[in-house]
Amino acid sequence: MRLKYVQRMAAFFVGALVLPILVTIAPEVQAATEVERLQQQISDKNERLQEIEAEIAEYEAALKEVGAEKSTLQSAINKLNLERQKVQSDIRYTQNKIDNTDLEISKLSIEITDTEAEILRNEAAVKEIIRNLYSKEDESLIEVMLRHDNLSDFWNEVESLETIRNSMSERVSNLLDLKLSLEGKKTDETIRKEELLVLKKQYDGQQAVLENNKREKDDLLEATKNEEAAYQAQLAAKQAAREQLIKEVRAIESELQFILDPNSIPEKGSVVFAWPLKNVVLTQRFGYTRFALSGAYSGNAHNGIDLGAPVGTTIYAPLSGTVRNTGNTDAVPGCYSWGKWLLIDHPNGLSTLFAHLSHIGVSPGERVNTGDIVGYVGNTGYSTGPHLHYTLYVSEAVQVKRFNEFKASTNCGAALSPFSAIEGYLDPLDYLPTL
Repeated sequence: MRLKYVQRMAAFFVGALVLPILVTIAPEVQAATEVERLQQQISDKNERLQEIEAEIAEYEAALKEVGAEKSTLQSAINKLNLERQKVQSDIRYTQNKIDNTDLEISKLSIEITDTEAEILRNEAAVKEIIRNLYSKEDESLIEVMLRHDNLSDFWNEVESLETIRNSMSERVSNLLDLKLSLEGKKTDETIRKEELLVLKKQYDGQQAVLENNKREKDDLLEATKNEEAAYQAQLAAKQAAREQLIKEVRAIESELQFILDPNSIPEKGSVVFAWPLKNVVLTQRFGYTRFALSGAYSGNAHNGIDLGAPVGTTIYAPLSGTVRNTGNTDAVPGCYSWGKWLLIDHPNGLSTLFAHLSHIGVSPGERVNTGDIVGYVGNTGYSTGPHLHYTLYVSEAVQVKRFNEFKASTNCGAALSPFSAIEGYLDPLDYLPTL
């Protein structure tokens, strides 16, 4: 009788392990096939991303050549055309990243569903084994032995029960592994969904850059009537207006009062910021640079650093903080200043300005984290070429006001801009990683 019980238990154990697999083999095969299909699509997208990266690199190289040419109407038009093609490649790249992320989320979703089903099957098998074992656990080892006519049958039963217990232990171990795997997949899915939101925001920003490029080209052709003489006259007028503006801003800021407490800001030389661009090309430093000494700023020092990059290059927050304000001095005709700009206040007593943007990706009052996209490199305002102008202020020293609030005689009038006492400017390189 006892031998028959052992045989039944062994048969049950085999059924508990094998039957769920047989019953669900079709859905599992289907899920595995779908995962393989998605993985192949992801691989195809990755190959396409590499191709687009090569396209973008070619456009960037061509833009460097055009940027080095003498400033003529034709070179300006060529540059705008190349910028448009480069931004279109940026958009295709982002769209492929979006598609790729969608595929990864779908793949993870299938894997999560499959893992959850596997966990349920394992849990059901373990529960059934426990129920059957528990119904016999109240028998002592002596009682089990006395039920048998010989020791051989007794040891066979004990061995069979021990085998079942060991297999159940293995099932439980598998359950733990599956649950850990499930947690990992759910975490990956959450990360991918967050990445997707960022990519979609980036896609919208790049579309705005593309629209600005078209508008800039149309405005240029309208203003010059496609005549070189008109273009050169426009450049000369901008230069004269810019020089006058620099003098007026210098006069305003020289009257602003501020005494810096060195203890209120990070120590000079401490790396508290990340670079705002992925690929850093420093084209002008802070202070009395060669360009500044050439008279470019009417005898004044360069109040930030310039980072060369093509139009549409993504700009990242160098540290967490709050966007104090944004503006666009180009909205006021004849105001050749920052163009599109944004100012971020950081919790360490410092503030960062990003200027000459093609598109602003944040709003006043918005909280940003280190690495968040805040805008895109451009050529707005008075700029000799596409680049990011990056100024570092002591937060207490900088204020955002309209030019006419200082009663200055300027073309900028109602344009909004940051202003700081001279003592409030710092060298950004003193707080950035070494190049």
